[in-house]
Amino acid sequence: MLGDSAYATGDMLHTLDGKKWLPLLKPWPLRPTVEGGFTLDDFRYDADALTCPAGITRKRSAKGTVTFGAACRGCPLRQRCTTSASGRTVLIGEHHQLQREHRKRAADDGFQAHYRQHRPMVERSIAWLTRGARRVPYRGVEKNNNWLHHRVAALNLRRLLAMGLTMIDGAWALA
Repeated sequence: MLGDSAYATGDMLHTLDGKKWLPLLKPWPLRPTVEGGFTLDDFRYDADALTCPAGITRKRSAKGTVTFGAACRGCPLRQRCTTSASGRTVLIGEHHQLQREHRKRAADDGFQAHYRQHRPMVERSIAWLTRGARRVPYRGVEKNNNWLHHRVAALNLRRLLAMGLTMIDGAWALA
């Protein structure tokens, strides 16, 4: 499945993993809490426990939070980790491990090349579809459904003609 980062939620990755589909989705960017500091991927995650870059391990709560609290007070890496007086708190989602694995897979050169090859056409197609038609033009589902199908058919025909669709011996062919 190909898409941008809006589709790379934990729930979506879980659904795709259940269907054994390969997600070609741009992962959500990780932002450090301190500029130039540690991101979530700098922490080691093992069976509902999180270990910070300084080697301190804390368990995940039932609500998904991991609180390092007082352990951050004397930490030499604190300046790169948190500005909070009460220490670093990390929220771990239900499908955290799937998202982590996806970010690692997305950093691979093969993934990047495949994503760059196909993503521009998907984005361009959506732009063509919505150009001059940000809202549906008719009242009622049936009329708008017919309009949408005709618009998509016209865009597909325009794309095929641009790719060299011609008539050869009474049959359509791509040149």
